Amino acid sequence: MPAYDFTSRTRRQSDPDVVVVGAGLAGLAAARALTGRGLTVQVLEATERIGGRLATRELDGFRLDNGSHLLNTDFPEPARRLDLDRLELRPLAPGVLVHSAGRRYRVGDPQQKTARQAATRGPLGSPLDRARLSSTLSRLAATPVPRLLARPETTTARALADRGLAPRTVDGFLRPLLGALLSDPALGTSSRVSDLVLRSYARGRLCLPATGIAAVPAQLAEGLPPGTVRLGVQVSAISADGVDTSAHGRVAARAVVLATDAQSAATLLPGLRQPDFHPVTTYYHAAGRSPLGEPVLLLDADRPGGHAVVSHSLVLSEVDASYAPPGRALVATTVLGRRSFEPGGPAGYEPLVRRRLAELYGTATSGWEFLSVRHVPDAVPAMPPPHNFRRSVRVLAGLYVCGDHRDTSTVQGALVSGRRAAEAVLRDLGVPATQEAAEAAA
Repeated sequence: MPAYDFTSRTRRQSDPDVVVVGAGLAGLAAARALTGRGLTVQVLEATERIGGRLATRELDGFRLDNGSHLLNTDFPEPARRLDLDRLELRPLAPGVLVHSAGRRYRVGDPQQKTARQAATRGPLGSPLDRARLSSTLSRLAATPVPRLLARPETTTARALADRGLAPRTVDGFLRPLLGALLSDPALGTSSRVSDLVLRSYARGRLCLPATGIAAVPAQLAEGLPPGTVRLGVQVSAISADGVDTSAHGRVAARAVVLATDAQSAATLLPGLRQPDFHPVTTYYHAAGRSPLGEPVLLLDADRPGGHAVVSHSLVLSEVDASYAPPGRALVATTVLGRRSFEPGGPAGYEPLVRRRLAELYGTATSGWEFLSVRHVPDAVPAMPPPHNFRRSVRVLAGLYVCGDHRDTSTVQGALVSGRRAAEAVLRDLGVPATQEAAEAAA
């Protein structure tokens, strides 16, 4: 029997209190918060899996994470919403390796003292320039978040120049680092966003779950009551009292939370703000042995023709051996920006990527096996200035929208957005706020 009588718009007893459209991080976070307060929730996901852009797939014994997502141990929201011990986070090596002018340099270790960093050779300019960089990261790490958000806002590129950082320091480290963390090598992102990202970089460690990035949404879903998530349900229309689906009838509810990606959200809610996007293309190669002996992020600081051939690369099997079959190594390499991949599409660009990897890693790559490529043209919502860190999640009473496009384009932002949408639902439905919710909102 259908859950809804089409001759009436009255909710049945079997209908949920809240429908959440989309089983990405924001939607799952909202569902967790709502079910935790005693509400019944149905999460409707159009695809056959949860997680949105945070996906992991198996291919011939290799574990391929969808894109180049990295967690940071300094992000506060994952620590609140997830059991980080159960995720078995594997930290990357401190700092990064930067390839510049034919050589690799280790830079950017936040734990290294300023004097030591100033004395380290590398593509960052003079010892004074390197000391200034170290001092900048130290100040960011010590600055409270409210003070960072109160700073004058401009583009990241302009802010770094205004702070007296040498062009060699920016191009030799900060641009490739922020390219890896924000998918924006042009540094057009809001300076407030990049300050927060650099603050977390200086205070925490980049890491990945041992079983792949999909472990994050999987853990959120595990905490939901059985039957909460329904896969393969395409929502065709939404309103404040329920949703219509393409093949499963109507689901009535007291409230609806739209938690899809920004483009899908704008389709269901015409007039909703649509951001620009940073494309991300990831290439996966299998090697007979690891080209590096540690899990360190390798950044390409050379920019022939104005942009790097690749942005960054990481030997995933060094992060955790289970990413590759025994005796093999898995290398994930990210290309950023809008490019013409013709002829042959993104796969046709792979030979150029492979040749550049030989230079970056200092080893022959002709024998590497090309496993797969993943191109996502709308991977990361852009965050130019002025950026609204708390874009409204309440459309009207009973209808809400959340996602990383409402906060920041990070795991942190997606989780915060889902939590804010749940809090708005609870307020409108008259459910008293908990002490934890009050502290998080503050």
